[in-house]
Amino acid sequence: MTLNLCVLTPNRIVWDSEVKEIILSTNSGQIGVLPNHAPIATAVDIGILRIRLNDQWLTMALMGGFARVGNNEITVLVNDAEKSSDIDPQEAQQTLEIAEAALRKAEGKRQTIEANLALRRARTRVEAINAIS
Repeated sequence: MTLNLCVLTPNRIVWDSEVKEIILSTNSGQIGVLPNHAPIATAVDIGILRIRLNDQWLTMALMGGFARVGNNEITVLVNDAEKSSDIDPQEAQQTLEIAEAALRKAEGKRQTIEANLALRRARTRVEAINAIS
């Protein structure tokens, strides 16, 4: 038994195929979804989406949005998403270092909030590459 997973951003379809299981980062923690999961709608946090295809796990960096589960279909609508295989490790590490420096230099509440958000995004991209499969 499988699930149909569709991951969409405003610009493109990132993933649209059958999977065995997913682990999704939500605003209230991680949830695992297997076939015949109860219907649910949830907010998606900046974090890692883990996808199981048979005995192989893949990861994807998600940048916040919403997900709906029902009738063995999962639709994830996010601001941005990248498969770990599409992320350049050197560029991701460099972006993380820039985000950390920006947070140290941030002055005022607004700059601090924006720098923290950029840091969370950069960390998620690095985690997607380094995730244990």
